[in-house]
Amino acid sequence: MRYYIIAGEASGDLHGSNLIKQIKLLDQQAVIRCWGGNLMEEAGAELIKHYRDLAFMGFAEVVKNLPTIFKNIRFCKADILAFQPDCLILIDYPGFNLRIAEWAKQEGIKVIYYISPQVWAWKAGRVRKMKECIDKMLVILPFEKDYYQQQWNWEVDYVGHPLMEVIEAKKQELGYGPDNIFPLPNSKKIALLPGSRKQEIAKKLPIMLELAKLFPDQEFVVAEAPGQDSAFYEPFLKPYQNVASVKNNTYELLLESKAALVTSGTATLETALLGIPEIVCYKGSKISYEIAKRLVKIKYISLVNLIMDKLVVKELIQDQLNTVNLEKELNELLHNTSKQEQLRKDYQQLQAILSKGGHASAQAAKIIHQYLLEDQPPQLTLK
Repeated sequence: MRYYIIAGEASGDLHGSNLIKQIKLLDQQAVIRCWGGNLMEEAGAELIKHYRDLAFMGFAEVVKNLPTIFKNIRFCKADILAFQPDCLILIDYPGFNLRIAEWAKQEGIKVIYYISPQVWAWKAGRVRKMKECIDKMLVILPFEKDYYQQQWNWEVDYVGHPLMEVIEAKKQELGYGPDNIFPLPNSKKIALLPGSRKQEIAKKLPIMLELAKLFPDQEFVVAEAPGQDSAFYEPFLKPYQNVASVKNNTYELLLESKAALVTSGTATLETALLGIPEIVCYKGSKISYEIAKRLVKIKYISLVNLIMDKLVVKELIQDQLNTVNLEKELNELLHNTSKQEQLRKDYQQLQAILSKGGHASAQAAKIIHQYLLEDQPPQLTLK
């Protein structure tokens, strides 16, 4: 069968690549075309558009880049029609993918959404249109299944969280067993994860790096985004003696670190599932933040806190993200033993909650493959 998959971010590329591998195990004749990244291409899909050409962060930035966005949408529609897929699989990235979903449904293309848009946070009204144009919704957060069923009378499939399998596989690859305790007690490394887009990196990384002066005995290591050139980071890092960077080794960095400063997003959950104490950091353009503050209807911005429904990891948002607050919170993570113990217990509970779903990529691929097989016309047998 023919599959067209669209992912618009680094995390979507990761989860899309694992989904592709599982689809190919079930459908050895699968032909897959995608928008995504290097990982999806390596998994066996034909890459048409890289996510680094699609990433625009914040309301103001999106408005400024509307001509490019509309051009990408037109190109995407034409490419899907030319490919004639048996199904369209959309991975998160709702601003773009929901537009494509509505159009694809009108064209008679089966639409499967893997990793739900966070409509429980904002723009809940979109669910009405989503129900009309999405044939199968596969969710990865445990509370999402109940949300769709109770609030919208929509039966969706919970497949578990794909990060669980990613992290366990990485630990095994690096030789860490279930008895290893993180963070490593004698580590001097502090991981800095400033995001994947140039706009967010330029906003947050300079503030994070100021801590290198305040903690001279620590080694601060920046995780470079896969889609960015190393040269982009050099001007930020150059003034500091105890700062380094790594590329394509974020999990290794986190597992070797005593604590981490992490941009809000999927990375906050990854860091927690690896067992590393963290401070969640967010800072956007003033206009984007003011608009978001009025529209977003959630108590927390970190997935860790949302899933646990309490403040597990500290969130420093917008003006709160400053050197004074970062210094205070990092000192807490490094030296407050009661806080460290509570964090360890909360992380264990988080892992237990997300382990209930099973192997997400395999579950998703199985549901998708079975759904497509059920819709195939019966085969005629010649006598």
